[in-house]
This record gives sequence, C-alpha cells and structure tokens, in this order.
Amino acid sequence: MVDTVSLREAFAERFGGTPQLFRAPGRVNLIGEHTDYNDGFVMPAALEFEARAAASVRDDRIVRIHSLNNGQSAEIDLSAEGNTPRGDWTDYAFGVAVMLAAAGKQFSGADILVSSSVPVGSGLSSSAALEVVVGYTLLSLSGHAVDTVELAQICQKAENDYVGMRCGIMDQFISCNGVHDHALMIDCRSLEKKPVPIDPKARIVVANSMVHHALADGEYNKRRNSCEEGVRLLTPALGDIAALRDVSFAALEENRDFLPELTYRRCRHIVTENERVLTAADVLERGDLDAFGQLMNASHASMRDDYEISCAEVDTLVEIAQSQAGVFGARMTGGGFGGCVVALVAAEAVDGFIENVRSAYREATGHTSDIFACAPQDGAGPLDE
Repeated sequence: MVDTVSLREAFAERFGGTPQLFRAPGRVNLIGEHTDYNDGFVMPAALEFEARAAASVRDDRIVRIHSLNNGQSAEIDLSAEGNTPRGDWTDYAFGVAVMLAAAGKQFSGADILVSSSVPVGSGLSSSAALEVVVGYTLLSLSGHAVDTVELAQICQKAENDYVGMRCGIMDQFISCNGVHDHALMIDCRSLEKKPVPIDPKARIVVANSMVHHALADGEYNKRRNSCEEGVRLLTPALGDIAALRDVSFAALEENRDFLPELTYRRCRHIVTENERVLTAADVLERGDLDAFGQLMNASHASMRDDYEISCAEVDTLVEIAQSQAGVFGARMTGGGFGGCVVALVAAEAVDGFIENVRSAYREATGHTSDIFACAPQDGAGPLDE
C-alpha cells in the first residue's frame, strides 16, 4: 500500500501543489451473497485493503485522474454535453462524477491521483472502493459534509447506469459505512445498518483463488434477471411482492410449480440466504462461532449448487479451508466465478491455517493463494497522516 508521504510526492510530481488525502476500503462479505439486489440482507466487513486518493480542487469543471496502479491518466469535462462511458477503469471514477452532478451536487473539478491495494478481480470490491474514494474526494474538496448513505446510493447508480453492472448496494454501502472490529448487518431495502461484533477469539481470513473467469459480468446480470422472473411468476400466487426479500421459504416451496426448475433454484438460494444472514446476526451477537461457521458452509453449498456462481478452483479452496483444524466455516465471497474465499478461524489456529491451505491449494491447482488475516475497518473518510 502506498504510504501518505509517497502519495503526496507522486501527486506533486504529476499535478503540482499540496493535495488533501482520502481513503475508501474494499470489503469482504461474511454471508449474504447476491441478496442485496433482491432487497435482502447482507453482512460485509470493510478491509485494510483500500483505495487512496490525493487530490486538489480546480477552478473549472474538469476532473483529471491518474492511477498509480496502471500508470494511466484521463480527464472529463463535466461542463460538456454527452459524457459517455469509455469502457475502461475510468468509468467507475467518472461515472460517480457524472452521477453526483445529476443528483444536483455542486462541486468543482479536481486533480486526483489514486492508488489502490484492493486486488482487482478478487471479489473484494476494488471497483466500489474506487467509486467511493472519488465521490468522497469530490464532495469534500468542495466543502460538502458527506452523507455516507447518500454517497453509497450515488456510487451504486454510477455502476448500474454508467458502467452497466446491475449490482446491489452492498459494496458501496460498506465502503462508506464500515465499523472498526465489526461486520455490518445491512437491510438493503431500508438501508438500516447494525454493527455486529466479531468475537476476538476468531479472525477473518481471506484466501484468493487467483482465478477470475471472464463470464462473470454477464452471468451476474443473468442471475438478477432470474430473480426478477421469479418475482413476476410468483406474484399471482403471493400477491404484491416487490422482491424475493418478500418470499418466505415455505411460500417458495408451496408455489414452486409456478417456476421453471432453474428459476426455482436461483430463487431458493436468495430466500434461504436471507434467512441465513438473519440467523447469522443472532449467533454472532451471542458469540456462537460454531453456528456461524455452519451457516457459512451452507451458504457456499447454496451458491455452488443452486445459484451456480462458484467454479472448480474456488470449490477446491473452500473444501481445503473447511477441512482445517480451528476453522469454524468457509465460503466463497463476492460476485462469483473466481475471486476469494472467506473463512472464520480460531485466532490461535490462523498461522497453521494459512500455511496448510496455501500448500494444499498449490498442490491441487498449481495456483499460489494470497492469504491474509484481517480485522474490520472503518468506512471512507480523510486519510490520516
């Protein structure tokens, strides 16, 4: 991760002057996958990996951005008509600027240098971290007090309408609103949030499968379409339901004949996953780590078999993780088709877990997993010196 001194120096070399510094974290989702765009429940935690920005305000409406990660620069003139996506990483940054303007926010242009330690394609939400840090930066430079819930909504809209990825709000919300040493139980309909403590007897461990299959984005949108089809087909039987959030498991089973088999299995994942998240919040509150781990394991089975968003490498990594001494549970995390596995591991077993999982996964697949233990962090804000 680029330190603050290096960030300032790089900014001065690129743009000149003395910048202000901001940060926005990536995230790992402990449980509740693909439920956010179904108005459901999720339980992510913000990570030490984060996007950082050094920035200064301009006296025009031009936003210039330079990435230390890829060495690329770009700019957008917000006073121009018809700013459209470019089909590259800058859409996540410029999309937020465009949507802030569309929301009526008054802000000046800016010179922004960004650097991110969130691994791209890992399922740890590098895109949301970039969106949030750019949005937070633009608002702060123009003197706005940042409403982090509103910022999350604007960043989600940028990804939905500018980038074209029909994601839910979880990634942007946790990047904006993370709580140190806590996961965050989020109701994605009301946007109510509840910090849930992580028992210090356990650590969150993330293992990167080091694979990312290219079909992920298109398949993500297909899953969302299946959920919407399920709501449409169940509405005649269940009445006015807005999303799968409104469907109980009993109601789904009673009316499964209304659904094609594939649509039924997609819906079954969402309905049961919502129930798992609600139960998970209760068991974590009372420190029942074994019960939480069982819910994580069940979540992975549902993603693998019903929602079909896992892949061979991730399944192998999960099986290895679940077999280790001291592990409470493990599951895929993120959009799917590669990326990371999250495990909850007894604190005293973490070192052995990391060593054993890395070795066994390398032997099984030839990939060397990047594995780390982490503690939940606060959400976006100014970057401390």
